[in-house]
Order: sequence, then C-alpha cells, then structure tokens
Amino acid sequence: MALPSFLPLDRQRKPPSNPSSISSPSASAPNYAHPTTNTIKAATKTRLHFSLLSSLLYFIALIFLILVQIGSTHAHKPVLGNIYFLKLDLSQIIPESVPQSDLINSIARTLGLHDFYQVGLWGFCEGYGSSITDCSKPVVMYWFDPVEIILSELLAGATIALPQNVISALSLVRLASHWMFALFLVGTIFSFISIFLTPFSLYTRLLTIPISIVTFLTALTTTAATIIATVLFIIFKKVIHSAEDTVNIVPEIGREMFAFMWIATACVLVGWGVQVGLCCCCASRRDVRLGKKLGGREAWENEEKGEGKGRRGLWGKKMS
Repeated sequence: MALPSFLPLDRQRKPPSNPSSISSPSASAPNYAHPTTNTIKAATKTRLHFSLLSSLLYFIALIFLILVQIGSTHAHKPVLGNIYFLKLDLSQIIPESVPQSDLINSIARTLGLHDFYQVGLWGFCEGYGSSITDCSKPVVMYWFDPVEIILSELLAGATIALPQNVISALSLVRLASHWMFALFLVGTIFSFISIFLTPFSLYTRLLTIPISIVTFLTALTTTAATIIATVLFIIFKKVIHSAEDTVNIVPEIGREMFAFMWIATACVLVGWGVQVGLCCCCASRRDVRLGKKLGGREAWENEEKGEGKGRRGLWGKKMS
C-alpha cells in the first residue's frame, strides 16, 4: 500500500513568481472621496462658465439700464439727447387746414412754445428745429405733463387748448410713470448687485437658491418697467394721434430708448434662467468635494492618467 506524500509546509505557501498575476486595484485610480484642488476646478468648469455668463449678462443689462436712466438729461450731449421715450413735435401745432396756419405757428413760437419736447425717465428736453436747447432738472418720480409744461412756458395770459382726451389720459400717465420710474431704478440696482453675486453660484447649489431669488427680482422689476413703458407711450402716442384734427402734434417713439430697455430685459431674463438651471444642473465645487456629484468626466480621466501632477502654475509654484 502506497503512503500519501506530504510536501513541506513552506513549499505549499510559496507565492507565485509573477506578481502581476495578482488582481489589485490600480494605484493611479482617481480618489473620488478626496479629489485634488485641480480636479475640483476641472470638474466644475462647466458651472464656472455658466456663472460667468450670467454675470456678463447682468453687466450688459446694467449698461443699457444706465443709458435708460440718463436719457434726455443733458442738453449739450447729442448721444444722450437722442435717448427718449416719446417726442412731441409742436412746430406745426396748427393744422395746415386752418387759414394762415404758418403765421399762427410762428406766433406760438414767439409766445414761448418750443418746436419739440421729448420725455426721459428723470425729466424732459426741449428745443427748436433739430437742436436741444434745454433740459429740465432731474426729478424723482418724474411724470410727463404736457399741459403744465406748455402753459408754464407760454407768456402770461397766453394759452393753447389741448384736446380733452389728452387731458383725461394724464391721470393714467402719472400713475404708470411713477411705477415705471420705481421699477427701472430697482431693476438697475439689482442688476448691479447680480454682477457680483452670480459668480458665487459656482461653489454650492444651496447658495444658488437665494441668488436665483435676487435674479428673479431683477428680471421681474426690469421686465415690468419695460412693459409699462412700452404700453404707456404707445397708448399716449395713439391718443395724441386721435386728436390730430384739433391740434397738429406729431408724436414719435424713441427707438433707441425702446431698444435699450428691451435688450436689458432680454439679458436679465436669460441671466435668471441660467441661475435657475444652476440650482439643479452642473456639479458645484461643494458637490465634487463631498462626492455628491463627479462633474466633468475629463477631470477624473486626467487624474487617473496622472496628468496635472508636477505641473507649475503661473508664478512657477508647483501645483498638486
């Protein structure tokens, strides 16, 4: 009977000669629990771009809102003089159908009536021909009252009868102008704040929520002011047009002013939409640091390949 052979204990436990045959995790695998600073920045690059985009949009909106604010405030600056909501041409206030209308119009100018009046947010400007001669002092909560302006500039005892429908619309103009002024002012302030506030949405989505509320208020006030101004002066223009048989006042909408305020409105609306999207989309730096989201895959692929190690920054400082 053959007895079983026993190998020495040390020979049974001898490790394999090829260490690579043992399956082990790669030493260069990305560390999702403790990402490096460069990885966090690279993984949140998309969110950084959107944050800076919204800040840029509010900067553009602020520029155009400032132009809306300072339009028709300086008589001797042609650029600002061309920015107005509405321009009333009174150079031929007496229709040509009236006998000796040219003579009467010249007399009206002699009595103190200017050829045109144009409306801004803080006041109005007036002039002869195509030149602005003077602008009123800026007034808070300004509203355009053509009756008061014309009567105050005519010589004592002189008067011009304006149509009743124009006078009846002045109460609505006053109320709408006050709301428009306040909303444009608040929208301008919020746009300035949003320029510096929106980049902070890069760091955490929790902070993006209150930032989105601020940007919503910016969009709300600016959009409401723009809509009120558009409706107000278009209606005012139609009311004046309806009285052209009585007095020949030619109203003209300011294209530059309307373009500026609608461009600003578009910018703040898009900026608000970007901030709302950042509340749920695109990993923030806090998300990547805590491992809640990975962000851009390219950042982790570069870390796995070992890229970025030993690189030097702008000032020669070694980057981790």
